[in-house]
Amino acid sequence: MLRNRQLTIPPSVMPHNKKRTDMDDNNVFVKFINEELQLPLPLAEDIVSNFDYEILLPNTFLLKSGEVCQKYMFIHYGFLRSLVIDNESNEVTTNFFSKFQQAFEPSSFFNQTVSKENIQTITECGGWIVDNQKMETYFQTNQGYREFGRRLLVKSMTELKERMLLLQTETAENRYLLLLKQHPDLIQNVPLKQIASYLGITDTSLSRIRKITINKNIY
Repeated sequence: MLRNRQLTIPPSVMPHNKKRTDMDDNNVFVKFINEELQLPLPLAEDIVSNFDYEILLPNTFLLKSGEVCQKYMFIHYGFLRSLVIDNESNEVTTNFFSKFQQAFEPSSFFNQTVSKENIQTITECGGWIVDNQKMETYFQTNQGYREFGRRLLVKSMTELKERMLLLQTETAENRYLLLLKQHPDLIQNVPLKQIASYLGITDTSLSRIRKITINKNIY
């Protein structure tokens, strides 16, 4: 596993701005709930109306290790990553999140348990955010919201399982190609050290893989 520089976590702040979004923006999130989670369109529109649209600055922590995940974010634009600190106090990137994906730690969020992961913005990010307390209130009063939460959890756990299997069964080159397929603008926005850390390889190995893919005219 690649060892990166030590991560310095600033005081618990989350700089952001809330703004109103137009209907076209909201339709992106509505479409995700309607098509990906397969919930009725009127319910999807109602759910989105209860989220706040926020803009997060680069290097903002949506979640810090040792805290309970209180925020769910559906990303409109930008890049985030999840990371842990290893036994030698070095950071290891565990996942990337980009537009039209959800960023939160599902086990901590739904069970209200302490998270071992951090979630941090890499670039400026915009998206729809709701806190756990607000969502719990909706769960208690609306069957549709409870189904929304259940499907979020199932989708998140399925994605986690797939990612674990990918790390165990695929070569570093194939994992790199899949990463680029999922996040086409990754190379232009994310430090290569973070990508290498996620793949579990050295910077040198990542450079070699990139040369191979370029020679094959892949990405």
